[in-house]
Amino acid sequence: MLEPFAEAIAYMIGNPTTFLLIVFAVIWGITFGSVPGLTGIVGVALLIPFTFVFDPTEGLLLLGGVYVGSTFGGSISAILFNTPGSPEAACTALDGYPMAKRGQAGRALGIALSASAIGGIFGTVVLTLFAPPMARLALSFGPPEYFALAVLGITAISGIGGGSLLKGLTAGLLGLGVATIGLDPITGMQRYTFGNLGLLTGVSFVPAIIGMFALAEVLQRVSESHHTPESTTKVSTQLPTFRELLATRITLLRSSTVGAIIGALPGVGATTAAFISYSEAVRWSKHPEAFGTGIAEGIAAPEAANNSAVGGSMIPLLALGIPGSATTAVMLGGLTIHGIIPGPLLMQQNSQLVYSVFIGMMLANVLMLLFGLPAARYFALILRAPYALVGPAIVVLCMTGVYALNSNPFDVAVMLLMGATGFLLRRLQYPVASFIIGLVLGPIAELSLRQGLMIVDYSYWAFASRPITAVLLLASLASLVYGFYGQYRRHRARQTAVG
Repeated sequence: MLEPFAEAIAYMIGNPTTFLLIVFAVIWGITFGSVPGLTGIVGVALLIPFTFVFDPTEGLLLLGGVYVGSTFGGSISAILFNTPGSPEAACTALDGYPMAKRGQAGRALGIALSASAIGGIFGTVVLTLFAPPMARLALSFGPPEYFALAVLGITAISGIGGGSLLKGLTAGLLGLGVATIGLDPITGMQRYTFGNLGLLTGVSFVPAIIGMFALAEVLQRVSESHHTPESTTKVSTQLPTFRELLATRITLLRSSTVGAIIGALPGVGATTAAFISYSEAVRWSKHPEAFGTGIAEGIAAPEAANNSAVGGSMIPLLALGIPGSATTAVMLGGLTIHGIIPGPLLMQQNSQLVYSVFIGMMLANVLMLLFGLPAARYFALILRAPYALVGPAIVVLCMTGVYALNSNPFDVAVMLLMGATGFLLRRLQYPVASFIIGLVLGPIAELSLRQGLMIVDYSYWAFASRPITAVLLLASLASLVYGFYGQYRRHRARQTAVG
């Protein structure tokens, strides 16, 4: 390993332009990630034609830097405006925005940035040291394992009820129900489309989360005739202290590990990693009811996970030639136009390129710390404007971004409908987090369950007795029981206090 690393370092030193490319890529990625609807996928896709003027190593470094920057960038608008700039930042808004509303936007941004850098560096280290064995682990995951993993995340909704288990489960089941709209993934039959052709592909996730968070927040503000408090307009963005980081060390380590593992699973991606890590943070917390009110763990968990998943998703791309996420699928196209075929032989035949990518992604995560704070400060200046101007601007920006995704006006209609749904859930005090978890993980659970049962000829024992599946399902059952018990214990404590 040392010799390829030495060659990669010599390449980086001998080509100073690579450093400038990574700087540009990180800034470009943060910009695209922070604008709702654009996402890192668009940022990477737009730069692919420009990689023709660079050698393959420089081109991949450019695309990798954009991927790193965009994953953090989505958290900026999520925290400041409750408008996730990218799907993987949806979880960050659950606690980041409530913290910002308390006048601690700078602290929330600092936690998100530091957690992103820690998770990103962790994922890159895993990528560097364990790419081949992690790739083999990813190959051992079949539909039963994917189903059990999704169930593990879904069961956490029992702890996100905001004090009401019934409301948490109801919101989660509603999200699961919405996820079934569209064509049946196995038979192709229409489900709950009511003859609408726009629903054949189901409810698009990006318009849904933008509506649930951004539009619902604007409606909430208008209904309350709420103006931004003076405390939230003065944002002094700074990184958390060492003591604050130490307080979240378990969350950071657990979420980074979960993110790296889930990122390595082909087709899963950073969004799923963020939601499952958030679910696990709720599950292991001594005060799960505090999540969603603006706590540091609620920001650190998804940000560490989705940035760690960036490094993890590069493992199947480079080691197997299989995209680990939608962004790496676009990057695969960038590799092939340079005549590079990812796969098991790549690390042997072109080790200098592979290890240059490792070093470049590590550098990109460090540079993210330098450029993330100024970017957050510039965005925070918007908070000084009256909300009568900011609110309509957010709506227009969201509608433009959603329409630009597929040039489909139906996506805008989905965003508006989900915005009304999110507003109604808030007014009735149902947790939006449970709904979103059901919406994200529901399709994975359904498809994996049905595919897995078909593989084992509908033998439920053969399905559930696979080692990884059994462990994950037992953990899910224990989690659900613990959620009910915790709810009962909190209910008894409240009764005792009232008595």
